[in-house]
Amino acid sequence: MAQEGTEEKTQGDFDGNGTKEYVYAKVSDCTDECDGRCDTTMYFSDKNIKPFTISMAKGGALYNLGDLNNDGKDEIGFYPNWCTSCWHSFYVYTLSKTEWKQFVDPISTHCNQWEEDKFPIKKDPKKKGNVIITTSEWKDDDIKISSKSVKVN
Repeated sequence: MAQEGTEEKTQGDFDGNGTKEYVYAKVSDCTDECDGRCDTTMYFSDKNIKPFTISMAKGGALYNLGDLNNDGKDEIGFYPNWCTSCWHSFYVYTLSKTEWKQFVDPISTHCNQWEEDKFPIKKDPKKKGNVIITTSEWKDDDIKISSKSVKVN
């Protein structure tokens, strides 16, 4: 059965105008077995903010990441659901004038990382203008979780 209208919502000031709005996700053309296109589109309660779509996502978890680059706008994190594997990319988006763009490259994560409560991205408290990216990788026949500080502005 198709997962039409699966919604989760998160509040934040994603356009930097000082007013909070909601972002919510809707899945289209996706079965319980992840057959179909499986597109998840993020829509906003403020219709002036353009929606954006992530392919190969059967819904997922939305996060307000706060203002990671000190531009006055909250960034959005999205962790997609999928039918197979524990490996998923964590996506981070920022609103640039009128278009959504990836804030950083998709961050490879494994469910072990989530179970250990090692969130994929956060502001670096020691380096202004940096974020700490925590990622999972397959290395030496095991899953390794590592973090590094990356300049974003």
